Amino acid sequence: MYGTPRPDGSNVLFVPHALTGSGRLTDWWEGFIGPGRTLDTDRLALVGINVLGSCYGSTGPSSLARDGKPYGSRFPVVSVGDMVSAQQAAVNKLGIGNMLGVIGGSLGAMQGLQWILREPARFRHGIILGAYDYFSAMSLALNSLSRAAIMHDPNFRAGDYYDGLPPHEGVHLARMIAMVTYKSEALFSERFGRRPDRAGGDPAKDPHARFDVESYLEYQGKKFVSRMDANTYLSLTRAMDLFDLRDAVTTATSTAITFVGIDSDWLFTAAEITKAAERFRQRGYAVQAYTLHSTHGHDAFLADLTELAELIAPSMNALYAAL
Repeated sequence: MYGTPRPDGSNVLFVPHALTGSGRLTDWWEGFIGPGRTLDTDRLALVGINVLGSCYGSTGPSSLARDGKPYGSRFPVVSVGDMVSAQQAAVNKLGIGNMLGVIGGSLGAMQGLQWILREPARFRHGIILGAYDYFSAMSLALNSLSRAAIMHDPNFRAGDYYDGLPPHEGVHLARMIAMVTYKSEALFSERFGRRPDRAGGDPAKDPHARFDVESYLEYQGKKFVSRMDANTYLSLTRAMDLFDLRDAVTTATSTAITFVGIDSDWLFTAAEITKAAERFRQRGYAVQAYTLHSTHGHDAFLADLTELAELIAPSMNALYAAL
């Protein structure tokens, strides 16, 4: 929790995290959170909760089952709805009833929509960044590639690897694949082009030398293995796969919703986000839809914070006006 909640919860903003984030919100949204920032902790109380299936605290595949051994392959399928059910129990345990709003990106945005549809009276406003009300076939395909990379690692052992070497190479490759989906061609062209690896080597002469973009992906993969459990990655990406609320959108309540698409995002396209916003609008919801112009692709909600803050300023101003 960041900031001090009012007894009636009227200044509480729930901030669900994305696939590789955690309930420690400033670990991944530091530039957005703090006194005087977009999510102003002098005025708001921010609540973050590790999702069910996480490797950061909430029960997940690496947690110990009743027999004292990690769940591993025995961990059940978890949905975004299950995550929200656990969060509801946690928030109730904290004594927080109605909240000011919810804001999240990607998997965090999915959780936000699930919350709004399940308990619409609990929030004044939802800000949904880089996601819509279902997971597309292309996104399913891309997730399957990342999971295959993990499951084909010899150390994976069908998910029961906790007493031996973890499948680090699989996680490494899964992250490399995912990073391509999070960025854009424009960003890669601008940042790397066709330049050889800045560390040296000539791909035209040495079959083991790399281009600069290859070195970037390699670095991201290596960095990731130290903080992500392989089974957690499988579990959370499957939860994203299962997400589909299109038939759950009911008649509107007083909750307003702001959708933000990213014009260079090809994982959750801005066009599909606009369509989702229209589906909610047709059901009577008070909807705003914006497009963030960025070359950062899906990661723009983490990378282009100044531009994002300007874009959602009307929604945030409405929240602050309600305090």
